[in-house]
Amino acid sequence: MAVIHKREAAPGKPGLSLLRGHPEAAKGVRPKRVLGMTSLAMIDIAAVISLRNLPTVAEYGWGSIFIFGLALVGFMIPISFAAAELASGWAETGGVYVWVREAFGKNSGSVAIWADWAENLVWFPTVLSFIAASLAYLLVPSWANNRAWLFIVMMIVFWGTTIANFFGVRASARISSWGTVLGSVIPGVLLIGLGIGWLASGHPLAAPYHGAHSLMPGLSLSNLVFFSGVLLAFAGMEMAGFHAREAKNPKRDFPRATLIACLALVGLYVLGTLAIAVVVPQHKIELNSGLLQAFAVFDNKLGISWLTRPLSLLIFAGGIALLSTWMYGPARGFMRASFEGDYPKVFQGHNAKLAPTSVLWIQAGIGTLFALLFLFEPTISTSYWILSALTTQLLVIMYVLMFAAVIRLRYTQPDRPRPYKIPGGKLGVWIMAGLGIAGCVFAFYVGFVPPSQITTGNHTLYISLMILFTAVLAVPPLVIARFRKPSWQADPKTMAAVQAEESEDE
Repeated sequence: MAVIHKREAAPGKPGLSLLRGHPEAAKGVRPKRVLGMTSLAMIDIAAVISLRNLPTVAEYGWGSIFIFGLALVGFMIPISFAAAELASGWAETGGVYVWVREAFGKNSGSVAIWADWAENLVWFPTVLSFIAASLAYLLVPSWANNRAWLFIVMMIVFWGTTIANFFGVRASARISSWGTVLGSVIPGVLLIGLGIGWLASGHPLAAPYHGAHSLMPGLSLSNLVFFSGVLLAFAGMEMAGFHAREAKNPKRDFPRATLIACLALVGLYVLGTLAIAVVVPQHKIELNSGLLQAFAVFDNKLGISWLTRPLSLLIFAGGIALLSTWMYGPARGFMRASFEGDYPKVFQGHNAKLAPTSVLWIQAGIGTLFALLFLFEPTISTSYWILSALTTQLLVIMYVLMFAAVIRLRYTQPDRPRPYKIPGGKLGVWIMAGLGIAGCVFAFYVGFVPPSQITTGNHTLYISLMILFTAVLAVPPLVIARFRKPSWQADPKTMAAVQAEESEDE
């Protein structure tokens, strides 16, 4: 991928900086228009696809169809269209940092990139627990609920992957590329196939279907909390937007590509989620290992128990790929933001390969502290959910700024060339970005509500801790901005070296 945000790293080309664009654009040359509708759709699909969050939504059973539909309208489509317009207008620099900075100033841009980096700090332990649970099913399935096992494996994988990323973007890319296909696409197709086979063979359903009534989940706030988990599953739908200047016909191809990607992902997620829900009873679904629970039931009941371990290995590989992708990309982008002088020099440390070593060390240390929750919370699912909810709280802060930026820039820079524009003029921008903001605000609000499906202990304490952790993680850029110094900006030699290295990666 030429310029990618997060979750600005994508399979096959992770970790490219938030702040850079195509080398051709930097030289004033228009990048070649080579991407058609199918290519744009596949970029979004490859960037987003992951089976890790399916157990969370499986808590809704058949009602997951409604939840995914809500996310489609209130997040997936709006983020795809907003990113396409922003990236097509600012492709020479690219990234949410620049978009928000152009719209609202340097401090707001710093908040956006901080939120994008900080949400990874609390997200890492969730994917690490998923990886550890996958390895448990490969060896001894009961270990998936053993706190000591989970924590030890999480730490070995976390620090091992951190060190592996010291070897730069190419090493991260090699880890990510095949792992994504092997660990997400193949297991996803098998999961859906086994679910269809389960229904066709007449086996009893853990989530019985009772007509249209089953499709509507309870609409209480405590029951809709997992909507924020759905938004987390679809983070990254903006990826194709970073290629707006390479699209053959942006006005025609982006809407179609977005529709294809959305339908494909929703189809995969809905069918995969239902495949879990129909074989694992709601009260027994473990958020970190629900996927493996479903495979274990399928394998045992359908007489294919030999399949459990190979699938566990594939899913383990996919988890490593996912971790590596998200570990390097935002860290590299955050280092670049510090080069611009937005953050202290402590974040600028790098090695000869220009890997962001300081940021990698810092995020590994903080991520380890958050991982301790798996040792002390009432259940593993409780720890998993709290960290997932915190991740979403920070993520939506960034996305709200992004949606607001696409509106403001239509007014402040109306003549800026944009190969793709959200259709409908200013009204169209308000509707599309407004839907996205509404979806994000709703997810942010319910993120503070204790879920009815999981034991979280004292509700007042839960809400207080969620507010405290969100504030502690979100406020630092505002404080840092008050003490910003010109001396924080990197020297021209370092900036030139980074830009040259990134052009070579391109």
